[in-house]
Amino acid sequence: MSHDSPLVPPATGRSDPRRRLLLELFSAALASVDGRTCTRDALTSTPHARTSPGRVWVAAIGKAAGAMTLGAHNALGGAIEQTLVITKDGHVDPQVFALPNIEFLESAHPVPDGRSLAAGARLLEWVDALPAEVEPLFLISGGASSLVEALVPGATLAQLKELNTRGLASGLAIGDLNAQRAVISRIKGGRLAARIAGRPARALFISDVPGHDPAVIGSGIMGPSGVADDRIERRIIASIDVATETVFRGAEGLSLNPWRDIQAFDGPADRLAVRFAHELHMNPHQVRVWGGESVVNLPPEPGRGGRNQHLALSAARVIAGHDNLLLLVGGTDGTDGVTEDAGALVDGETCSRVALAELDVQKCLQNADSGTALAAAGDLIHTGPTGTNVGDLVIGLKLSQQAAAELLETRDSLASRVL
Repeated sequence: MSHDSPLVPPATGRSDPRRRLLLELFSAALASVDGRTCTRDALTSTPHARTSPGRVWVAAIGKAAGAMTLGAHNALGGAIEQTLVITKDGHVDPQVFALPNIEFLESAHPVPDGRSLAAGARLLEWVDALPAEVEPLFLISGGASSLVEALVPGATLAQLKELNTRGLASGLAIGDLNAQRAVISRIKGGRLAARIAGRPARALFISDVPGHDPAVIGSGIMGPSGVADDRIERRIIASIDVATETVFRGAEGLSLNPWRDIQAFDGPADRLAVRFAHELHMNPHQVRVWGGESVVNLPPEPGRGGRNQHLALSAARVIAGHDNLLLLVGGTDGTDGVTEDAGALVDGETCSRVALAELDVQKCLQNADSGTALAAAGDLIHTGPTGTNVGDLVIGLKLSQQAAAELLETRDSLASRVL
């Protein structure tokens, strides 16, 4: 997705200036962690830039692999001889296909399949074929855990699928799930780094995990190997911290009174929804922003939705009747669960709109069918693939429609005078 393009707004047909304001803040956050821009800047900024890069081979793995690949080619140009891209279905910018000597593999997420094993086999071949004089550059982003795998002897694809499915359904924290994945892997937990055999290499990470530890991102696919001659230079180039700071600064620039949580959130989505809604209501700040990743325990046959939609609909119940409160909950990768929606933007009338559609909010939550309710309310957010993946954002706004309209009118008027 190009961040110059507008997000598809929720509640099409309703002209609430507060929704425009929240969507602008969300879009600015996405732009600040854009995979292409962050990769290009990381490879051209001192001291990480190389004045005259030699021969380079690039392996990009994750949901943001396509965007990061474009950034690497922007920075290094003709120095890149070969590029391997492994990403989720539909998560690649068409510009990637025009790059020279590009090999592109689409794979499965959030549950791995046979393509994940094929991608893992190809990645191992790629590493083993690296010429001695070539510098490998690894571009790693969230999603790599499912997209690429090479199993230890005795482990099966069925076991791998069961591990991922059970972990996702039970609401297991991402760090714990990644640790379990690494146990049965020949490439996770630093094992791929060990295969580099002590040669110099670089690894750039877009982090979607708390703490931004390379040993956890992508189940540690390019994390420390534990061997003494590990000569891989690792750098985090984008994270949820950057995204929440961007929202904070954007709200500050609009003369709103913002607050930013510097601690990444985790835990059950329904409990977090109550916390966020009450914090927004009880505190003086007009904008509050949180970043992290919630979990949802799924029933045997879940309906439509994802953790962000579940959190949003749960919050809608809490703020029902409060006409000055809104919450935007969105995944920075542009997807939520197995849906193609990023999340939702709810307000004090969301539950009323769901009821008018003859749906029951409580039943939708119990059935993990929040997406159906939010679609009926007109509150889903759709961005398409964003070229990044730093976790989830929650942006709360406490403001009247009139105040928001006046604020935006003043801002737009000043901008037109400058032009």
